[in-house]
Amino acid sequence: MEVAFGVLGPVAAWDGTGDTIALKGPRHRAVLARLLVARRRVVPVTRLVDDLWAGQDEPPADAVGAVRTFVAALRRALEPERPPRTPARLLVTEGPGYALRAEPEAVDAWRFERAVTAAATLPAAHALNHLEEALSWWRGPAYADFGDETWARAERSRLTELRLHAVERRAGTQLALGQAAEAVPDLDAHVAEHPWREDAWRLLTLALYRTGRQGDALAVLRRARTLLVEQLGADPGPTLRRLEADILDHAAHLDHPPSLAHAPYLTPVSDPSGPADRVWAEATAAYDRTVASGARARLESTVGLLRNLAVTGGGGLEAARRHRLAAITAARELGDPELTARVIGAYDVPAIWTRVDDPQQAADTVAAAEHTLAALPPQAHLAARARLLATIALESRGTRSARGPQAARQAEDIARRLNDPALLAFALNGTFMQTFHRAGLAPQRDEIGAELVALSTRHGMATYEVLGHLIRLQSRGALADFTGADEHAAAADRLAERHELPLVGVFTEWYRVLRLSATGSPHAPEVATAYRHAALRLDGAGMPGLEHGLLPLALLCLRLRSGQPAQTDEHLDWGPYEPWARPLVLLAHDRPADAKAALDALPDPPRDLLFEALWCLAARAAIAVDDRATMERALAELTPAAAELAGAGSGLLTLGPVAWYLDDLALALRSPR
Repeated sequence: MEVAFGVLGPVAAWDGTGDTIALKGPRHRAVLARLLVARRRVVPVTRLVDDLWAGQDEPPADAVGAVRTFVAALRRALEPERPPRTPARLLVTEGPGYALRAEPEAVDAWRFERAVTAAATLPAAHALNHLEEALSWWRGPAYADFGDETWARAERSRLTELRLHAVERRAGTQLALGQAAEAVPDLDAHVAEHPWREDAWRLLTLALYRTGRQGDALAVLRRARTLLVEQLGADPGPTLRRLEADILDHAAHLDHPPSLAHAPYLTPVSDPSGPADRVWAEATAAYDRTVASGARARLESTVGLLRNLAVTGGGGLEAARRHRLAAITAARELGDPELTARVIGAYDVPAIWTRVDDPQQAADTVAAAEHTLAALPPQAHLAARARLLATIALESRGTRSARGPQAARQAEDIARRLNDPALLAFALNGTFMQTFHRAGLAPQRDEIGAELVALSTRHGMATYEVLGHLIRLQSRGALADFTGADEHAAAADRLAERHELPLVGVFTEWYRVLRLSATGSPHAPEVATAYRHAALRLDGAGMPGLEHGLLPLALLCLRLRSGQPAQTDEHLDWGPYEPWARPLVLLAHDRPADAKAALDALPDPPRDLLFEALWCLAARAAIAVDDRATMERALAELTPAAAELAGAGSGLLTLGPVAWYLDDLALALRSPR
């Protein structure tokens, strides 16, 4: 059953036939509304408790149980045909809380945002139809049932502002189409309800003038001036003053709908959908006008934009990656090493996964950074050198190059000497990526994460604070401290919600399935379903280095832990993990000789977050075919990680305690041939 949700008015839900779904009492409705405000992100149960009983000195003793009861009732209402004991599809449990996985088209507010944005790109007639339809979705004030709730306030204000802009954009579009008379009634009501909006006064004045009502138009301007002075203590802005002068002068351009290029009073037709968008449009237009084409400042500004774009979601990350190397190439063509150093070093996007998304681009970036480092003049600032070194450390992760660790040490040393917090955060990211030279280094990575969190909290670096929490999530997971890992997952989610960092949820959702696998449900099918659901978050996330082969690997680990053989589906794409999966797949096909041959050809695993997990896979296969050489290598490599959970340092999957594999290896090696 497809469920639709409405928040542009009282909170409501409808089933696939359009019938209203009964949501029971006000608390049930409040839980649903709070999850809709979170926009598919997890809301911890403790946060729900605080928000639902915010008006009381303290929540009731059974508040957590009450929330779970509300959630259970909502699940029955939203998915009445879901079989017992099957995972919910819409209102899901994740880690310490719940998330509502509504589709983008299923929530009227989300559709409204997209419709208003799309209207700005359409011809006027189509834009008007778009805006009319979108405005018709409003049934009252946004989240009307929860106007006094603190948790709804920001979202209510944002949606209200977007609606007001849509009303004004519709009026501007009507004027552009010559429909001035049709625009007047709605604009008159609009300014009466929102007298501080100068755009609305301007549009009403112009609409009246266009219908031959010059006196009424001037009266509206006088009324606007009086209200603005009395209510805001401010005179009308220059646009209203200019409009009044043009009316008195009977300016020719007022008599007919001008082209948009010459329409100083019709800016709402092309205005973006909110204040931030309007500022963006005006600032970028000013930049384009004032910064000369070909100016070097454009390259540096571009990298700053790409850095911000990279954390906006999968599409932004892919676009940033695509344009980054082009910016570096353009800078190098100008022959200015210091400019090139700034262009390369400005892309300090935090990275958590140890496999690069585009190996060739990473290699090209390292080569450019090395070339630039060598070309810098002696007087070049140390910070520029450190940023190049940090870039080398990050982009050479997983390559077994000695240069990566060396560059990481040098970058961190310079950053500490300069006492530069932003530079140190960047350098610590490089240090983290190079802390995989042997197994068992989760405690050291935990220390890096802790320093990143403390440093970023002090200096307001939200993206690096998230990185620190994710590093600690991984490290605490490796050390089987899931209580600590839960705290860091929740902290990362809170920051992601506050700072609009959607990709963070990919990692925290995978972590919660790992936690379920390691400490929760003993039922492998339930965990496998959760992994498949988590894998959907990777689709379009712009992280092929993370996505490729990960789901089959996670399911393989789950099967092995539950005593099952490897998957034998010949169509599975194991990605980069195929060499370590192959011996186990061959054993599942009862082909031990082929499995032994595959082990003979097995390379050492890359030194990354899955280093211990891949060695444990090799160890399991080696024991099965009595491959003593591989068993001895596995024993030596895994011994430093004896206190860790294999693979859990990735924050994604686990094969259980490394100690199990060490015991099995030792026993097998003691056995006679």
